[in-house]
Amino acid sequence: MKAIKIRPDIYQVGVVDWAMRSFHGYATSRGSSYNAYLILDDKITLIDAVKRPFASELLSRIASVIDPARIDYIVSNHAEPDHSGSIPFLARHCPNAKIFTSDPQGLKALSARYGDLAYQAVKNGDTLSLGKRTLRFIATPMLHWPDSMVTYCPEEKILFSNDAFGQHLASNRLFDDENDLAVVMAEAKKYYANILMLYGKQAQAALKAVSALELELIAVGHGVLWRSHIPDILAAYKKWSESELEDRAVVVFDSMWGSTELLARAITDAFTARNIPVAYFDLRVDEISDVITEVLTSKYLAVGSPTLNNQMMPSVAAFLCYLKGFVPKGRKAFAFGSYGWGGQSIAQVEDALSAAGCDICLEKVRVANVPAKKQLDALYEQVLAL
Repeated sequence: MKAIKIRPDIYQVGVVDWAMRSFHGYATSRGSSYNAYLILDDKITLIDAVKRPFASELLSRIASVIDPARIDYIVSNHAEPDHSGSIPFLARHCPNAKIFTSDPQGLKALSARYGDLAYQAVKNGDTLSLGKRTLRFIATPMLHWPDSMVTYCPEEKILFSNDAFGQHLASNRLFDDENDLAVVMAEAKKYYANILMLYGKQAQAALKAVSALELELIAVGHGVLWRSHIPDILAAYKKWSESELEDRAVVVFDSMWGSTELLARAITDAFTARNIPVAYFDLRVDEISDVITEVLTSKYLAVGSPTLNNQMMPSVAAFLCYLKGFVPKGRKAFAFGSYGWGGQSIAQVEDALSAAGCDICLEKVRVANVPAKKQLDALYEQVLAL
């Protein structure tokens, strides 16, 4: 297993996880990668590590360039185990390496997970000389853990950004311009929506810090590296972090015998008549992480459920629980659904949407049994009038 040279004396030594299909409930249909970077200088430095099961592969890639025992410094930008899980393994094979992490949160997190190793805590703005190159540490707390930071090399104009600007995307093509840009941007949007949406203010602060840097390369922790489309991803992060919503609608539902689905179709037809693009999701077959990706930039959200045992459908409850964690303020939302008797679920959906921070824009739509044409037409007109 070989390292990949990205600059003279700078290598990508991380691993591609072709088989990963889930990350904390976030469906990763295109896999992912855990990127790590080796810099050869007077002080040999490894930036970030990989998930524990891939530690031997990481070591093999490093060994294709140098003896791992020669590594002087290991920089841990983020203590989450997909980036730090192999640090104890590395500490055994790199016995002289100091491990740099953020002060105080990185030090706390790594110590709690891996015990007493050769840590050295760094603060925002601290620098580290490698010889011909310098590393500057920039704190990015809650993007997306308290310990998060990024590392900048001014001589190379490289930002080692860890989770920021990443994508869960497995590819044997390393750079953005070697991949389908539409796919890369779609996965970057999905990553932001499902990992970082809650932390918009923190993302804005990080963007402000990054905007002052000269950048020729963003070396991410997941997915492909940015070199040709850096302005595109920075502009996208600005839009997403500022919750800049588009005139789009998300219709998401579950249905038992098709009645709630009929309501979903009427709602979709009405948005279509208004020339508003619709993302239509049936939770019997669709992934909630894909729904959240569309919610990120959509103004409207319609959520439907029939009633089962006096409750909303479990799939809808799971989606709404997931949605609430992102605090999607500013979305115009409403609940709809059918029922045989009782019909408690529709009010529960409306309450959950309100609790998530959405603005209720239409009184909940409750239809007993199978909706008649008159009821579907009335719903259509209500959505037209929003």
